Amino acid sequence: MDCPILVWMLFMNREMSADVREYAKCHAVLRECVPHAPVRNSPSEPETMRQMVAFLLPLLMMRHRRVPRSRWRDQMTVVGKHWIEQIQHVPDDNPVAAAQRARSMIGYHTTYDHNLVGMAMTQGRREDVVNIGIGIKEISAPPGMSGNDFAISLYHRLTPLEQSFIAPEQGEEVVMRRLCVILALKQAYIKAIGQPVGFDWSRLEFNIPAKTATGDGRPLAGWEFRVWTSELGWPIPGNDGHITQSYQCAVAFFRRTRETKFIWQNDAKELESWVQFITLDQLINVADKLVE
Repeated sequence: MDCPILVWMLFMNREMSADVREYAKCHAVLRECVPHAPVRNSPSEPETMRQMVAFLLPLLMMRHRRVPRSRWRDQMTVVGKHWIEQIQHVPDDNPVAAAQRARSMIGYHTTYDHNLVGMAMTQGRREDVVNIGIGIKEISAPPGMSGNDFAISLYHRLTPLEQSFIAPEQGEEVVMRRLCVILALKQAYIKAIGQPVGFDWSRLEFNIPAKTATGDGRPLAGWEFRVWTSELGWPIPGNDGHITQSYQCAVAFFRRTRETKFIWQNDAKELESWVQFITLDQLINVADKLVE
């Protein structure tokens, strides 16, 4: 199934302006274009900014494709999976045009963690493109908690085999990296199949060394998993220092094949061919035009 995958990663390189004008502008666009979005109008809460950006990314993507708002509709399945239907006025008796329209649907999923908001998307038939999900996990333990303690606190989301991969004797750096790989993969798959928040993550098992994945003990045949690391950084005002953050990212997509495929994207140039990084400033600059 030839459905190309594209990912946008928006770096929250700063918070929205303290004078709330940026926040108010984005929230007004959200209320007009995505009225169902459950985002409170609360400029003092950074969490609402990230939620809002996640809902605005599809609008930004369609503007980038030069498709006016009047020419597309955001649709949703019964389990909450989104796809964009592009409105094309073609004769009903034109089979070529009808086939092209059927393959023009855009499935997408958005998520965020701390300062990184991501959207994975693909284009094709509706029944195919909705099966996509993205997972993002910052490679960092909460303040005041060691990496090993953080991993242990999440054992309930892992199988015994997965727990063996992040045993404390592996060292904290290895533990955190492996833990975030597993969690990002699970999050991507769970969202790709449209499962709710209460889904039991331990029903899934990712055996990274063997490059296998199972759900309830059965192979996840037909699924493609792409894994990469996003390194972000920005200067500290007033000195020469920098703040750096690392995020483990994964995309899950159902390709209807007989195998489970893992793609470990380590080459920067190859990554740039399907993952695009943007900043909050790029969204803010065109926010008021997203309604057009």
